[in-house]
Amino acid sequence: MAKFITQAINDEILEKLNLENRYNFLNTCIKPIISSDDMNFLKQVEDFCLNYEKTKNITHGPDEDIYDWVSDFGKEGYISRAHKFGMLDLNYNPHGLTAELMRALGLCFFDPQLLMMFGATILAINPLEAHHDNVPVRLGALRDVVTGNSPGCILITEPERGSDATHQLTTCEEQPDGSFLLNGDKIFNTNAPKSKWAVAYATAEKNVGSKMAQFLIDTSWDGWNCERVYIPWAPKLYLGSEKLDNLRVPKEYVLGGIGKGRDHLFEGLVVERIMIATQNICECFNSLAHLTIYSNMRKQFDKPIIQFQGVGLSLAELYARAQTLFYGLLKFCKDYDALAEKHGGEHSIPSGISRTLVPIASCFKYTCADLSKTICYEAANLMGGAGLSDNTLMHDLLNISRIQEIVGGSRQIQLYIIANALSSIFKTL
Repeated sequence: MAKFITQAINDEILEKLNLENRYNFLNTCIKPIISSDDMNFLKQVEDFCLNYEKTKNITHGPDEDIYDWVSDFGKEGYISRAHKFGMLDLNYNPHGLTAELMRALGLCFFDPQLLMMFGATILAINPLEAHHDNVPVRLGALRDVVTGNSPGCILITEPERGSDATHQLTTCEEQPDGSFLLNGDKIFNTNAPKSKWAVAYATAEKNVGSKMAQFLIDTSWDGWNCERVYIPWAPKLYLGSEKLDNLRVPKEYVLGGIGKGRDHLFEGLVVERIMIATQNICECFNSLAHLTIYSNMRKQFDKPIIQFQGVGLSLAELYARAQTLFYGLLKFCKDYDALAEKHGGEHSIPSGISRTLVPIASCFKYTCADLSKTICYEAANLMGGAGLSDNTLMHDLLNISRIQEIVGGSRQIQLYIIANALSSIFKTL
């Protein structure tokens, strides 16, 4: 099906807004501040996406199912580059947060909803990577989600528990053979209706965070009941509402027993918040690419609209903010990768150092989400009706940016974490 119902942008401009030109805009913007190795990896991702769009005749239209693409991207190693995955003999190079930033840039320009879907899969990948303990079924599940055999999902939020993730109502009851029975409801879990594997949290006693546990679930098991929660802002994503009804989790699928769940929940916050910030900054650059191309070609009063101060200076301000924040995020990723290398891996970074990085990660998550909301809207605004139509990916960018402050922890929670960090700093004075 065609990308749009009715063409609202003329042929010349629409052709100029193609993926290759938007990639060229991005590369020109960031080439001065990234390494040649980073640029080479970014170009590798871009070349794959360009070829994939052409050979598969992808229009990014409303009837295309982004979940059909998972396997193809997984085979290339483009679902996650946060880890090397040596235990799976994948040995990705490059890997780490900087590689994740480059991967995300390439994928966001290709399809923002696809990147968001992979982001949810990564939330299942990270705990499996950290706690597989060389157990065959866990390694098998990890391979499935990393290489694209199936998307993954994570079950944290509940109908009555959103930001309060440590006082869960879903219960786990240990059995004599070491297995657990899970009972309770989860909701707003991206990819759940499409996933073969889920990582779930439950507690031995309702509302008691110290008794939380972490589990790997095969969604084909009895007791797994999942319905789709439709989110109009991201119509191609499948979010779930799950009812766990005496769902039995065998012993070898227990990633963290009673008392370990809360620690496992919080251990990945730095990386996961930075990955969300990465998605946000990618949306900013994709929107700026659209607006820059459009405003240099669209004429009013016989001259390109970029020459009018209301457009040109507004675009310049948005670009300056995105470029500056990107540089800061890139620096954080580089420093984090260096820390991981120094200490022999991400999981070996001393806990004292990791704790100091948590509020910084929240700063990036908050500011990047806020900037995405601003830039995606203002870019659409300055493009006028063209920015709101279905002729380009701008409507996807605009819609996704509306919910970014909620994804991965609400705006208020991030500010709360930052405020607590400031109080802790004060106590040291």
